Amino acid sequence: MPESSPVEAAQPGTAPGHRRSTRDQRRALIGTGIGNALEWYDWHVYGIFAPFFAQQFFNPDNELSAVLSTLAIFAVGFGMRPIGAFVFGRLADRKGRRLAMVISIGLGSAGSLAIGLAPTYASIGAAASLVLLLARLTQGLAHGGELPSSQTYLAETAPPERRGRWTSAIYVSGACGMVIATVLGVGLAALYGTEGLEAWGWRVPFILGGLFGIYALFLRRRLTETHAFEEEHTSHSAAPQRPSVLRGIWQNRAAAGRVIGLTAGFTVTYQAWTVAAPTYAISVTKLDSTAVLLAEVVALLVFIAVLPLCGSLSDRIGRRPNVLIFGLGMAVLAYPLLLLARSGGVWQLGLAMTIALLFIAMIASVAPAVFAELFPTHVRTTGTGVPYAIAVALFGGTTPYLQTWLASHNAQGYFTGYNIALLLVSALVILTSPETRAKPLE
Repeated sequence: MPESSPVEAAQPGTAPGHRRSTRDQRRALIGTGIGNALEWYDWHVYGIFAPFFAQQFFNPDNELSAVLSTLAIFAVGFGMRPIGAFVFGRLADRKGRRLAMVISIGLGSAGSLAIGLAPTYASIGAAASLVLLLARLTQGLAHGGELPSSQTYLAETAPPERRGRWTSAIYVSGACGMVIATVLGVGLAALYGTEGLEAWGWRVPFILGGLFGIYALFLRRRLTETHAFEEEHTSHSAAPQRPSVLRGIWQNRAAAGRVIGLTAGFTVTYQAWTVAAPTYAISVTKLDSTAVLLAEVVALLVFIAVLPLCGSLSDRIGRRPNVLIFGLGMAVLAYPLLLLARSGGVWQLGLAMTIALLFIAMIASVAPAVFAELFPTHVRTTGTGVPYAIAVALFGGTTPYLQTWLASHNAQGYFTGYNIALLLVSALVILTSPETRAKPLE
């Protein structure tokens, strides 16, 4: 987030006369933040409420199978993200960041409404599963373009010397969306109980998310385009042929590879501790759902509080130390945190999630800045979004299913070993990457 009185900073890659007012800066933060929060809200609502609506879309005779099938569709939704990243990334790099952000939030809202209003297995049989699948594919397509468009827009808007602090707002807003989803889950669970949630209460968060997304769409329409894109677009408008997006990604393939390597350990760790751990605690170990969700709220609030601090730290000492602290720290603590979370109590689970999120904040705060600083303007959104979405689809999207399945077979240790290996890959990637702190966006 910005300082309380942000200066009118010259935009990277622009002439000195091009400046954004405090009002434009505030609007940029709010516009990107609300839409990004809704993306995270959508995905987290699905993970939180999966144990409650699983039997509404699949055969209710086998509870565990229904939950696993629902989590499998969670993973399939992630499979659409690389396509969405390419489609919306290309749109953002050719037509502007703002347009891509407006369309993506509109499409994501439609998917959320479709889930909230969908018929159940009891009314239309297996076709209910198909409706859920199509809605998730729609959301995956939209959200595949949401994050790269938003983080590119914010990175290009931020003052270079405070880009880490500014772009930490991506995960601040995202975590706020998760908190809202979780608090809503706690409130609905307390108000209607498990039976009420399974019967119809699970629909409420999806419908609310869809309606709020329509409101966010109109907010985004008021945003102005970034000066970095405008100058790049103007400089190539008279050229006989604009640079190819695919050629641009190929020319920056080393940067794309770094995005995948950094994201792999990050996304698995994040999904494991914010989606899979609470889902497993509720559906398999049968811990009280309200208590588990409250524990997650506390952990997320700590996460939100430290994100801007971690971003500011990277503006002072560089991006690489942040990523190394995350990768090596979580690799060392992975097994101890697993033992703590599995020791049987809600408070132990909450403490483990909080510690994990403290380390995750180190990379979450700087990842948008690092990714933006790796690519030139004409391919920044696509170059960031496609490899990121591929990594999230392959590693993050499969995490809740894989972790729940292995834990149900008393093989959670294998998942932890897999997570550690990816964390070490991320650490190795950042060690071999250049420092990009305050790099001009060209």
